[in-house]
Amino acid sequence: MSRNPKRAAILIVDDEQLIRENLAEFLSQEGFSVQTAGSGEEAVEHAQKRLFDLVLCDVNLPGIDGVQTLERITKISPETFVILITAYATVESAVEAFHRGAQDYLMKPILLDEVLNKIKRLLHLQDLHRENQFLRRELHRVETDQADAVIGKSPDMRKVFELAAKVARTPSTVLIQGESGSGKEVLARYIHRESGLDRFLAVNCAAIPNDLLENQLFGHRKGSFTGADRDQLGVFVHAGEGTVFLDEIGDLPLATQGKLLRAIELKEILPVGANEPVRVEARIIAATNKNLAKAVEEKKFREDLYYRLNVVTLSLPPLRDRQEDIPELVEFLIAKHNRALGKRFNGVSHEAMRLLISCAWKGNVRELDNAIQRAIILGDGPFIIPEDLPPDLAPMTDDPNSVDDLSMAVKRFERRHIERILRQAGEKKEAAKRMNISLSSLYRKMDELEIVGTD
Repeated sequence: MSRNPKRAAILIVDDEQLIRENLAEFLSQEGFSVQTAGSGEEAVEHAQKRLFDLVLCDVNLPGIDGVQTLERITKISPETFVILITAYATVESAVEAFHRGAQDYLMKPILLDEVLNKIKRLLHLQDLHRENQFLRRELHRVETDQADAVIGKSPDMRKVFELAAKVARTPSTVLIQGESGSGKEVLARYIHRESGLDRFLAVNCAAIPNDLLENQLFGHRKGSFTGADRDQLGVFVHAGEGTVFLDEIGDLPLATQGKLLRAIELKEILPVGANEPVRVEARIIAATNKNLAKAVEEKKFREDLYYRLNVVTLSLPPLRDRQEDIPELVEFLIAKHNRALGKRFNGVSHEAMRLLISCAWKGNVRELDNAIQRAIILGDGPFIIPEDLPPDLAPMTDDPNSVDDLSMAVKRFERRHIERILRQAGEKKEAAKRMNISLSSLYRKMDELEIVGTD
């Protein structure tokens, strides 16, 4: 969880060039990423473009003084720590520095060893603060199971896990495809946890009005629109070197798609109302329940952005295609809702499990979760029985075993089999090879069975 302190970004603010250069040279040799500013105004400009872990700021500056600079920088980036530098260290000045938001202060003439010790101490405290925040979020997640568990031993899910584990430790952009409720954000959080990155920030592109979405992603500058009384950092800056999860990426407006492409290709964004780009380092995981390739053909999604997002694609199978995972999911969900509702259900009756396995689950894991929650709320226990489950649960209509007509059963089996192989293979040519048929035969089968392609 702790980062290497020598990777920390430090801003040195002092109007004396010799002090700036000496501090910058010393801290650079210690391995820190260092930037300098000769005035408070210049320091604020740097803070608007880049997220700093720590700022060393002289109190006596031309223009806005060090205390005003501190206040403006911490308003832009509340997580940044500040050390004020003063030539007149008194108890009163120290109290004033802490009162204004500084974490420590230095007295001139500056001793380099003292600077290094203070920086290391504050970065350690900063890491502890971030770890405490992370642990609180994780505790909340465990208590409420908002992220759920990535569960599945079926062949399709094992394939997904293998690919997810391989891509997790790389900076590559990931595209997760799957039906609504199939667990796309769950998988994204799994990849994030395996990556070892710190922050995970999620944005649902379909849930935010278009005029607010760009501001949410990229931030804005003061005065860029009515009501913008201060600068605001967007998700990409707040994420730092963490993960930005863009859910329902297929609903991203075309105008915003161009800015996202810039963030991926150039690692920079342009906040609303800004003239200068801001450097960003976040890793992007996107998800969609739409066919982006088809959206590209229909000119609803940028082709260049699609290929940038589609570096590694993970296709989550719908729950109806991995029935063998349902018992384990049910066990997990019962434990989850037992904790949340203060109940003590021991499991599911055989009759109820047969019903759960046979259902179509059009809403996928989310629908199963709701069904188990309802059963635990309304049931008397200690086992969930069919009467506890929602009355509208319906068996799978495309199950080959649900019809007597042989040709119809064969068609239903073929359709599900071809869809599964297409998801696993990722492209039609590879899918045809796995099924030992020609590519033209696969296209004919897809037309006959009305299967939508994946590429």
